[in-house]
Amino acid sequence: MLTRLYHHPIFAEHLTGAGHPERPDRIAAVSQVLEDECFHFLDREKAPEGTLEAIYRCHPEGYVQAIAKVIPEEGLVRIEDDTVLSPKSFQAAMHGVGGAMAAVDAVVSGDAPNAFVASRPPGHHAETQTAMGFCLFNNAAIAARHAQAKHGLERVAIIDWDVHHGNGTQDIFWSDPSVMYCSTHEMPLYPGTGEKSETGANDAGNIVNAPLSAGDGGEAFREAFTSRVLPALETFKPDLVIISAGFDAHHRDPLANLKLTEEDFDWATGKLLDVANRHADDRLVSLLEGGYDLQGLAVSVRAHVKRLLEG
Repeated sequence: MLTRLYHHPIFAEHLTGAGHPERPDRIAAVSQVLEDECFHFLDREKAPEGTLEAIYRCHPEGYVQAIAKVIPEEGLVRIEDDTVLSPKSFQAAMHGVGGAMAAVDAVVSGDAPNAFVASRPPGHHAETQTAMGFCLFNNAAIAARHAQAKHGLERVAIIDWDVHHGNGTQDIFWSDPSVMYCSTHEMPLYPGTGEKSETGANDAGNIVNAPLSAGDGGEAFREAFTSRVLPALETFKPDLVIISAGFDAHHRDPLANLKLTEEDFDWATGKLLDVANRHADDRLVSLLEGGYDLQGLAVSVRAHVKRLLEG
């Protein structure tokens, strides 16, 4: 069995306007690098459309319908400072949700050892009732709830190495110790959350933040992973590992100031594969989040997916 890749042409049709960092060129860069000969054996599937029922486990129906109602028939509409919608945006988001759900189904059923979902828009900033930071629906959160509701998994871990803190994922699982959320991210930086002291309701410890500082590189990132993230996962013993795989901590990225290289993402992927092997019957799902320098994004995805293939 080989790594399952979920993709869909609709992801290129979510338009955000000239100069916007979360642009269709991102998915083109990812698709191009994954056409390399070394990825010939990827098990490629089109991401299906997700279900409203699955989204409602994380976002109330009124919120979802409000997003649907503001989708323009033509042109673009800005719903907050950073988040732009176009005529195909809702459809793209639905296929992003569907790809995340299908990836969970594939790895839990044993059809694939792990999976990577190359979708956009990203999801980890979407709070329970708030779209922000380029995000509409929280794909990682929906995937975790899907794993619990459909497959009966008890403990799901979401590890987020995007350079921006996943405030949405933290918001959704703040009071739910059945899901662990671990994040490395630059602080201070958008959205302003992610202090070490933020540990979940009643200090439950299911929220694990490992903030980094501007200028930090691979050594600091790996230390944060080794000292905070990995020990927490060992204690939690997840039944499923989900990665919010943002690559904007790469040193080339224009929206932040960390200095990671593609080798750091390769290393972190290997560590999480080890966690999945020890505790989750190898079940690991990776979902694309940020990454706004096209070259940095491409080489990082290459390293990440290559390590997934190697298992």
